[in-house]
Amino acid sequence: MAATTVPVRQSLGLPWLIIICGCLIAAINFGPRSAMGFFQLPMLADRGWDRTTFGLAMAIQNLLWGLGQPIFGAIADRFGTWRVLALSAIIYAAGLLLMATAHTPEMLNLSAGVLVGLGVAGGSFGIILAAFARNAPPEKRSFVFGLGTAAGSAGMFFFAPVSQGLIDSYGWVNALVYLGIAMLVIPFLAIPLRGNAQSGQVSQAVAEQSMRAALREALGHRSFLLLTAGFFVCGFQLAFITVHFPAYLGDIGIDPRYAVISLALIGFFNIIGSLASGYIGQHYSKRIFLSLIYLARAVAIVVFILLPPSPATVIGFAVITGLLWLATVAPTNGLVAVMFGTRYLGMLGGVVFLSHQVGSFMGVWLGGYLRDAFGSYDGVWWLSAALAVGAAIVHWPIVEKPVERLELAPAG
Repeated sequence: MAATTVPVRQSLGLPWLIIICGCLIAAINFGPRSAMGFFQLPMLADRGWDRTTFGLAMAIQNLLWGLGQPIFGAIADRFGTWRVLALSAIIYAAGLLLMATAHTPEMLNLSAGVLVGLGVAGGSFGIILAAFARNAPPEKRSFVFGLGTAAGSAGMFFFAPVSQGLIDSYGWVNALVYLGIAMLVIPFLAIPLRGNAQSGQVSQAVAEQSMRAALREALGHRSFLLLTAGFFVCGFQLAFITVHFPAYLGDIGIDPRYAVISLALIGFFNIIGSLASGYIGQHYSKRIFLSLIYLARAVAIVVFILLPPSPATVIGFAVITGLLWLATVAPTNGLVAVMFGTRYLGMLGGVVFLSHQVGSFMGVWLGGYLRDAFGSYDGVWWLSAALAVGAAIVHWPIVEKPVERLELAPAG
């Protein structure tokens, strides 16, 4: 297969306008979605639904987020990032506005599930980080991935107290309306991110390869499949905590204000963890780093559920979880870029993220189902710890080098 050099201009510095706008989009996109747990109890109280009903809608949201991302990633790779981000913002806003008026479980599934899920997918990390990768030199790529991930963390840190404050002041219905309106700033922020897989500031030698061939190559690559399997666990854990942690704290007798404090702490320390992850992934083995992250998560979960519940243990768990929360994103996307290059990073990163969201679906749905069935979240916590150990194991044998097609390509 012949290799060719994409004729784009070199840049010695970082594209700061693209990075800043992309980070703002990541924060706005990730923020409301991460605050969904605050809407569960007031919505269920008003509508008379059970937790399984809300959990199913959130599970659908996570599944559509996963299913939509490789599709939106492929569209962005071919037709441009701006178009995808603008469309996703409109879908996201529509989903939040319809969620505010949902009076049946079916409408909740359509609004909070399908529309919000697709909206988040079109503006998610995979789309933004692919744009970063096309414009940042390889030696700084992991660093800018960490910046983009940290921005999503900042969105979680900011929107947790804001969402709860809006609910307390204006009610959950109006809170959703205000969050929906906020999504409409994204198309304007996305203008500097316009461009597709053929554009960018960084020249690289790439093989002439179709999108279908790239997907077939990745799905036949053992390390890619291991990476994809491991990311399932990340989704399971994060979605379960995001949606069910506030309700879980109520179950164990912790003051509700610690739900806001803990999620805000997760968001704050997530910023630190994401920035550190970008630095570590740039200088050390990404696969080993990922294995250590999942082992640390397993230990944190086991210690948390074995210790007597108290505000101190909640805060401690939130701090540690925050440091590990999105620390997997930069090295995971970095491994995809190392193995396959950046040309189809939006699509291939989306495929890996689909596994993440299948895990999210299971974490959210099982959390609600098992809580309703057994009156406790304990089973899901133990399952989450066991899966973390499994994820640490599957990341270890990943081969951290380019596929042969890129190894044989001439230098750009």
